[in-house]
Order: sequence, then C-alpha cells, then structure tokens
Amino acid sequence: MEEFTQEQIEARKKAIFDAMGKRGQRQIMKIGYDKWDPIQNPKDPIDIRRDKTKRTSQSLIREFLQQTSHDKNSNAYAQGALEMCLGIINDDEKVRGMFEFAQWYKALLKEEGFDSF
Repeated sequence: MEEFTQEQIEARKKAIFDAMGKRGQRQIMKIGYDKWDPIQNPKDPIDIRRDKTKRTSQSLIREFLQQTSHDKNSNAYAQGALEMCLGIINDDEKVRGMFEFAQWYKALLKEEGFDSF
C-alpha cells in the first residue's frame, strides 16, 4: 500500500469533506473535523461462531433438518431449531434452560411409559 505525506492526507480529507453534502458536513463537525478520519482501514470480518464440534450454526441446522423426518420440517419447526442452535452456540442462559427442560421432560415421559410428546 502506498504511503502518503501528511499534506496529501490533509488534501484528500478536505476534498472528501468538500464533496459531502451539508448534512454530512454537520455530522463531521459535531464529532470534530480534526478527529474525523475518512481514510480508515477496513474492519476485520466478524468471526464465525462455531460450537464444540467446530460446526457453524448453518451446518448444524442443515444436518439436523436432513436427519429429522420431513413431515416435521415446517417453517415454524425450522425457525425454532435455528433459535435453539444460535442460543446454544452463543451460550444463552434462556436457551440453556429450555434445552435442559426438554431433556428432563423427555426423560420423564420415558419414565412414565410414553414414547414422546
């Protein structure tokens, strides 16, 4: 990447500022023209969260929906599964409670002699 002199940087900054609309210029003046940096480096992409098995939420949902029976795969069903998946990956307390309750309830049903709900 080329290096610019301080004069070149200031000239580019002024050219960008002058090319902006009045509303944009007012916003810059609120934060301070001296603090404003129109030539910022690009930000790093957000890291892709993965679960303990190193899968992304997208790959987990795809696998889950492919392995479940197709008559269950309504939009609401898939949306619920996706919400649980994201909650588990993000270690959301609410989802942890829902997950543990579901496991407990499944064991209770089995104990009582029922196949599932």
